[in-house]
Formats: sequence, structure tokens, C-alpha cells
Amino acid sequence: MSPSSRTKGQVEAAVTEAITQYERDHLGRGPEEAKTFIVENLVVVRLQGILSPAEKQLSEEDDGIELIKQMRRRIIESSSDGLHTLVTKETGAEVESMHADISARTGERLFVFSLADDLEARLTA
Repeated sequence: MSPSSRTKGQVEAAVTEAITQYERDHLGRGPEEAKTFIVENLVVVRLQGILSPAEKQLSEEDDGIELIKQMRRRIIESSSDGLHTLVTKETGAEVESMHADISARTGERLFVFSLADDLEARLTA
């Protein structure tokens, strides 16, 4: 089913599934919870429970949080083209930029994809 024939909820679910699969394939495990929100020309993906047991332990050590953030940031930066392609495929809209951050304290990661056009206006509820 093409992105233009799906509802907003269906596109959000497809992006959530694709990002979750990406996490499994590239990082060895997926999030415990994931949710996507489309707001005008933004796609916001919230992943919870993404830290491995070793990362959880490391987060309790001096400088551990910064090490986790650096490593995860480098991984995302090195695969940003693939993430852009994944979101473009699921939404049918070109990704102009991507922003990501992780909380090594809570195990939550946020992705924000800025799109070339207002996706929300094109989708039905």
C-alpha cells in the first residue's frame, strides 16, 4: 500500500515498525516501546527502553553517560542516509534533515525528521 493511500495512523505505525526493525538489525535489539507522531512536516519517533544491560551498567559509572551518548550518536550519524531512505519510503515525503538524541539515564531516544512538505495535510485521520 503506497503512503498516499494510507491514513495518518497507518503511516505512523509503518514508520514505527521500520525504525524498530532498524534498531534490531543495526544495534542487535529493539526498543521496549516505540511511537511515531506526524505533526505537519515533522515525523517524531520516540523509542523507550533501548539501552542494553551493559549500557545500563555503564551509565552508572563516571563519564559513562557521555560515552553511551557519543557511541550512539556516531552510530546514528554513520547510518543517517539509511534512516532518511527508510522514512522517505514509509511517508512518501523527502527527508530534509534528521535530528536525534538519547537519554542514557532513562533509555529513551528521540528522532525528529524534517520533511520537504506538510505530510500531515496530505494524510487522512
